[in-house]
Amino acid sequence: MTLLADLLSTVFERRYRPFALRRRGTRPLPDLADELVGAAGETSGVSLATEILSGFGEMDDDEKRAFFSHLATEMNIDPEAVRTALDAYEQAPSKATYRAYMAAAEPRRQELIRRLNSLPGATRALVEMRADLLRLGRGTPELEALDLDFRHLFASWFNRGFLVLRPINWESPAHILEKITQYEAVHAIHSWDDLRRRLEPQDRRCFAFFHPAMPDEPLIFVEVALTRGTPGSVQALLTSERETLREDEADTAVFYSISNCQAGLASISFGNSLIKQVAADLSAGLPGLKTFVTLSPIPGLTRWLDSEGYEWQGASSEQMRALAAHYLLNAKLDNGDPVDPVARFHLGNGAIVHAVHGEADTSENGRKQSGGTMVNYLYDLAKVAQNHEQFATTRQMVATSEVRSLANSATLVKAEDS
Repeated sequence: MTLLADLLSTVFERRYRPFALRRRGTRPLPDLADELVGAAGETSGVSLATEILSGFGEMDDDEKRAFFSHLATEMNIDPEAVRTALDAYEQAPSKATYRAYMAAAEPRRQELIRRLNSLPGATRALVEMRADLLRLGRGTPELEALDLDFRHLFASWFNRGFLVLRPINWESPAHILEKITQYEAVHAIHSWDDLRRRLEPQDRRCFAFFHPAMPDEPLIFVEVALTRGTPGSVQALLTSERETLREDEADTAVFYSISNCQAGLASISFGNSLIKQVAADLSAGLPGLKTFVTLSPIPGLTRWLDSEGYEWQGASSEQMRALAAHYLLNAKLDNGDPVDPVARFHLGNGAIVHAVHGEADTSENGRKQSGGTMVNYLYDLAKVAQNHEQFATTRQMVATSEVRSLANSATLVKAEDS
């Protein structure tokens, strides 16, 4: 761990006392927001920020939408002021004209969000506020523009340099374990016994990123299985009947579940840093580990197959493997990215498409979203940077010859089933 991470981790020995909740007052929150941005005194600013955050928490959806609309319209930039300031800077570039341009180009609502964040415990409240904005503002242009201000500030506040990687194990505090159970988004945790099987054995690991301003809230976590060889079934990894492997006998680390925990931090990327750091830490602590792979879902497969006219219902395991490989390598968005969001994530991080497995997730959800197929993405630590650059510049899919061969055979599956 870096010195900064060591210093930040001391925060976790403290218990943050969040801002004191108040009963909602009678003054409209838009008025309080305007007053807070103009407040000069620290005491008055704290009082106003507390009243705004407390009041927002008591609002219903219609009131929240109206508050967001005020921020989006009344606290927006003044285009004419921006044009005037830019013209002045172009004619006479200087510290003063550039400062004036920066002030004009930044909407007042950004300063509002900063001042709200001055309260202890306010960061979490603002993350929850953005979750409401994403939920209520979808499809409304001015509210979607407002979200860019939240994203801009959050990208700085949740910079990788401020995040602390912490292991989660069976000895972790109960409130953290409860949240791991609650936030698991890939393979549901059904009981304490189920959770214990994922955390306690020596061939299992879990790591999470935390932020000093939210020390009791994991931001994202990854569950890892230490195995011999690359697995092709998530049920085999999670079964209660498996035999525990000694950690020094493992040669493969399998990232089988990655879960984002905070809806209000959507599009603030942590996963790429998480996987790479966990892989590096595991490699340093367990030199016998030579292979780092995921066992990943293919969430959009069957929906895409339906849209393309493939008759996948009743297809054999081998046919589903071929269709999945074809989808992963050839189904593209307009910008050349893979249609599949999990593929975009891992390929963008420098992984390659390593293997596709049929009958790999036999759960109801696994069959519904991907016909039971799953995929291994391989993280070759020596080539991750090179693969990332190649994908970022050319959108070229890096995959093994086996996966490419499977993808090529998918057209035969379609022709036979049509």
